[in-house]
Amino acid sequence: MTDFSYSVVDVFGSGAFSGNPVAIVHDADGLDSDAMLRITRWLNLSETVFLLPATQAGADYRARIFTPDRELPFAGHPTLGACHAWAEANGAQVRDDYIQQCGIGAVTLRRQSGRFNFAAPPMLRFEPADAATLRDAAGVLGIAADDIIAAQWIDNGPGWLGILLRSVDQLRALQPRLGEPRRVDIGAVALSSPNSECAIELRAFFTDQTSRLLEDPVTGSLNASVAQWLTHAPYVAAQGRALGRDGRIFVSGDDHQLWIGGQTETRITGQIVI
Repeated sequence: MTDFSYSVVDVFGSGAFSGNPVAIVHDADGLDSDAMLRITRWLNLSETVFLLPATQAGADYRARIFTPDRELPFAGHPTLGACHAWAEANGAQVRDDYIQQCGIGAVTLRRQSGRFNFAAPPMLRFEPADAATLRDAAGVLGIAADDIIAAQWIDNGPGWLGILLRSVDQLRALQPRLGEPRRVDIGAVALSSPNSECAIELRAFFTDQTSRLLEDPVTGSLNASVAQWLTHAPYVAAQGRALGRDGRIFVSGDDHQLWIGGQTETRITGQIVI
């Protein structure tokens, strides 16, 4: 048997146990892809990250990011959680800049105002959604197509379809249908009223390997792509309220480079025995 150090990091929380947990398996170079997927499915969190030595010049570490369904080239809250866990394990807490190697290449991270931030990666797909896609998305969300103000492919890795709704009340009232025969990755967004604490609010829906439609508590990749699609930094976004969470996403930077940040706290540590 082999032991691997393991931690669970709460990412994007506004208090204890209010964000999105991500599992981190340290020094995972002894595991192959099949073992990583089995572990991820068994842990049953939205993502598990396996930390490996970097193979790309200049990178601090390599991160392989898995959902219970597949490996992702990039995901936001796992990236922040992985950097937090790697820095904590390697005594690098005083550093301000980090480079993560992952499926999309090198991702730059920095620590500012006590928060880790990742540089929003470029879009892999950024184009308006066609009418058929819009109708399908409206059906999944349980709304009429004309309730959607705008729809855009905003894919920076996971494959998000962005849906802009008319109000936060409409966003919170969404009751998506539960079974989907095909993959769904929908990010629903609404702009908040002026002078609200958070400029926008989001909900993220995706299908798992059993075709169940699930909601992600707080989603860094979606927030990064929404920031490039809809609004200008700086602002704070809210996500997770429909699930009893209270996530906060801090968006900063400018049109040349947006940064997505949030609080990160280690909540669980231990060993995984293989």
